Amino acid sequence: MAENSGKEREILKVMRRVLASIIKDTTPAHKGIKHPLSDDTIDEIRGCLTLISARERELADAAGVRMEKPYYADEKPKAEVVSISRLGRVGKAAEERED
Repeated sequence: MAENSGKEREILKVMRRVLASIIKDTTPAHKGIKHPLSDDTIDEIRGCLTLISARERELADAAGVRMEKPYYADEKPKAEVVSISRLGRVGKAAEERED
């Protein structure tokens, strides 16, 4: 089963990349230019990407793998890494203030 799901994940990844490339290559540089793909085709591509994402999530859930969400480079991280050496100094500074 793991071999099949690995192959399926690879197929889904390639399909997603190909659809994204098609979108990128056919999107006009300016908003005033009409898109070469019909509205129905654009909706079908969106539907395909939705199905690919849903199946990738199902496979990840079945494998017990946590799906990573995309993030923006300027987005503040939810957790802050603090060095252990810094913790020691913070504790000593608080003790000195109490004395």
